[in-house]
Amino acid sequence: MSDPVVPVVIALPPEIDITNADDVLELITAACAPGVPAVIADLTATRFCDSAGLNNLIQASHKAAASGTQLRLAVCPDGAVSRVIDLTGISQHIPVYPSTRLAVGSGGQVPG
Repeated sequence: MSDPVVPVVIALPPEIDITNADDVLELITAACAPGVPAVIADLTATRFCDSAGLNNLIQASHKAAASGTQLRLAVCPDGAVSRVIDLTGISQHIPVYPSTRLAVGSGGQVPG
């Protein structure tokens, strides 16, 4: 009997901006391998994310979906990154969870 396929968790850097946003996109899309049900972008230690980073998270979500993988974001609910994600409406398109543990264990259910 084979082990169940679990989501892949990628810890993202403390700051995401134009200098490393393409690296973040590459990390996430590389994890979207066949059979991977979900990739968790762990932003719980990320304190800053500019528009280039946000744009690449959206691109990563589209690329993940095209490969049959769901992108989920784990974001501390009381941080600046959470506020920017809420203000920009990204949370309406990419599931956002208050912790990596909840994102991994969600089974694809979007938090209410």
